[in-house]
Amino acid sequence: MKTLKEKLYQELIPGRIFIGGIDAIDDLLSNENIDVIYDLRAEVNHPLSTEISVHQPILDVGEQQDNSITSTTKTIAEAYRSGKNIYFHCNTGRGRAGTIAAATLLELGLANTVNDAEQKALEIRPQINIKPQFKEALTRIYEDQTK
Repeated sequence: MKTLKEKLYQELIPGRIFIGGIDAIDDLLSNENIDVIYDLRAEVNHPLSTEISVHQPILDVGEQQDNSITSTTKTIAEAYRSGKNIYFHCNTGRGRAGTIAAATLLELGLANTVNDAEQKALEIRPQINIKPQFKEALTRIYEDQTK
């Protein structure tokens, strides 16, 4: 049984870090106190959604991909630690946003492995679908460095 209005976004960290798609921004801003929105789409061919939006692209290719994931995750963790309330999104809130949700959980020490982070993110937002190339990048970034 569905609730009257199902939220288009979820709370990765209750009250502080939110995740979803671009379609959730209006609803999010009317319900939550958000300081910064990170748009994770690789390309944005028009103005960003709000004046608090920052384009933080997650790229699809090799080393640039790893660097974009690392840079974005560190930016989100730094904003979180400085007390900001954060929303991040891609187009649908499944692929790039799912990847950054898992990476954020790892970065903040709330998950120990990529699989653990992915499972926790899925429990929060079931529609997450981390592409194999992004999961491989997460493994390189978060697990290979500890071997």
